[in-house]
Amino acid sequence: MTDHSGFSLSRRALIQAGVAAGVAVTVGESFAAAANAPAKPGVIMRTIPSTGEKLPAVGVGTNAYGVSSAEDLAELRKVLSAMPGLGGSVIDTAQAYGTSEEVIGKLLADLGNRDKFFLATKTPLAGDISGGKAVLDNSFRRLGVSKIDLLQIHNVYGLDELMPHYMEYKAAGKIRYLGVTTSVDRQYEQMRAALGKHKFDFMQIDYSIGDRTAADNLLPMAQEKGLAVLNNTPFGGRGLSYFPRVAGKPVPEWAKEFDATTWAQFFLKYNLSHPVITAAIPGTTTMAFLEDNQAGGRGRLPDAAMRKKMEEFWDALPA
Repeated sequence: MTDHSGFSLSRRALIQAGVAAGVAVTVGESFAAAANAPAKPGVIMRTIPSTGEKLPAVGVGTNAYGVSSAEDLAELRKVLSAMPGLGGSVIDTAQAYGTSEEVIGKLLADLGNRDKFFLATKTPLAGDISGGKAVLDNSFRRLGVSKIDLLQIHNVYGLDELMPHYMEYKAAGKIRYLGVTTSVDRQYEQMRAALGKHKFDFMQIDYSIGDRTAADNLLPMAQEKGLAVLNNTPFGGRGLSYFPRVAGKPVPEWAKEFDATTWAQFFLKYNLSHPVITAAIPGTTTMAFLEDNQAGGRGRLPDAAMRKKMEEFWDALPA
């Protein structure tokens, strides 16, 4: 089974070498009840500007959830069972992720914990979208739900054709929030045009310590328009994983100043220290990844001076 950013083997090697720290799993309350309840101790919570609802700052990306083997399904079941107890709630998936929607829907139904999650998905990345409402209905059917927390236009595809149906479903209460996504810099102008033309609650973008373009381009627009921001590919995207670049290197001693003890936490805390980022959604296919990533959503974050130090450190590393 591979991870959301295609780096599972290299990251798993780091964890097996003792880089990742374990976190105890506890039983979590329902997401519905937790929405207005105090956050778990130390969990970083961020506000959705359009409503004031709060979300935990680290969720899961599920590009690699389209699995079928009993072993892989058992591991994903553990992840989705334990995640609320660790303080997480955001699950981001898509019709384009193979059978990920179906796998997630079945696992949540079996576990009986759908109400503990903020469930986000996306309409198609390519292909025929002439079916209108039927295109959206595919996600409801695959996930086995009657309401989706966040439905997103995937990489700006089919924007004008699908938006009337999005608006209709939101007015009917079938969708709580509307969003639009991109994961490549070349789509940024399309994204800016989309944000100028339509009213969204969320934007999803690629952003990381090694890909900071969005900080100068899209994130200021998100702040100006009052959008929540989901952060995809926080560990590197498009087949480029950051973990091989730091393999064999210790996390800097000064990272303890913002409570980062692993490279995953180092990367996540850099992203979350940008005030416009609402939640990061790293690929999370194992319990070890879940525990490590969720720990990145707790404790202190770097300040502006520390962010600059992190950038300088990263930029100086051999490619």
